[in-house]
Amino acid sequence: MKVLAAMSGGVDSAVAAARAVDAGHDVTGVHLALARTPASDRVGSRGCCTLEDARDARRAADVLGIPFYVWDLADRFESEVIDQFVADYSAGRTPNPCVSCNERIKFAAVLDRALALGFDAVVTGHHARLDPDGTLRRSVDLAKDQSYVLGTLRPEQLAAARFPLGDSTKEQVRAEAARRGLGVADKPDSHDICFVASGDTGAWLRERLGPRPGPIVDAGTGETLGEHDGAYAFTVGQRRGLRLGRPAPDGRPRYVLELSPVTSTVTVGPAEALDMRSLVAERIVWPHEGSVSCTAQVRAHGGVVPAMVTARGDELDARLAEPVRGTAAGQAVVFYDGDRVLGGGRIRSLAG
Repeated sequence: MKVLAAMSGGVDSAVAAARAVDAGHDVTGVHLALARTPASDRVGSRGCCTLEDARDARRAADVLGIPFYVWDLADRFESEVIDQFVADYSAGRTPNPCVSCNERIKFAAVLDRALALGFDAVVTGHHARLDPDGTLRRSVDLAKDQSYVLGTLRPEQLAAARFPLGDSTKEQVRAEAARRGLGVADKPDSHDICFVASGDTGAWLRERLGPRPGPIVDAGTGETLGEHDGAYAFTVGQRRGLRLGRPAPDGRPRYVLELSPVTSTVTVGPAEALDMRSLVAERIVWPHEGSVSCTAQVRAHGGVVPAMVTARGDELDARLAEPVRGTAAGQAVVFYDGDRVLGGGRIRSLAG
């Protein structure tokens, strides 16, 4: 099989490519240049699009003895991931850019180009498992499981994907990289939004959207408690950094409950007001009929709650057996049967 190995410059993608070589495939490595002006050096665990990462990927390909190329997808990444990220925050939503990158870049732009060039599949270092029938499952390493960020891929995208690491823990992957002489064996994982090099999303958004001042309002009394420079700098469930003028009458902390971009209003209130027991998802991947009993996950590293999901046209209606707290419109929701991914979508609205 002729496969394209997406090599980010990290340990996971390097070992995934190595395993594809061991499996007897004809492997070509490719690094995706997603930043228009990549920094020359990586800062801690921030990002995965620096010149250092490209060099690390090339060195790994040299060790494996496979051809290596760099594909410049910066313009498409800008328009389909970064611009959408900004638009979502501007509209009061909380997006997950890793989900968008998988959907629109790695398993759309890259996959389309790979198939057009005669490759049979794209190999990545995601920690997830894929059955021969195309069923996506959690990784055996639940602490590193990435099925959530892959959970909205369409069946035809999964059919041309390969995830060689799903049966290994991260410790095993690092040990294997060291045995193979791959210099990235001890390289830190990337945890931050790759295009926000500073790690300060609020400041990054402020540079692009400019100041949009407005009030911070108490949900119970309607009283204005403070002012802000832009609602986009807040997220539902946020507690710190609110800069309120005075404490709540009962002395309890306040949390961000709602963002209203039209009026630039941030509404705050008690923690229990964040509890949500139902949600509606759009932009769905859901090949099931009727109501399905399953579990729901609403954060990349969050827990799951029992749910009853019903498709209603192009949307999913999910009733949760337990409340979830701090969930916001724009986040992905993925549904599971045990470790098997059933499908998912983007949260459009929530209710208590």
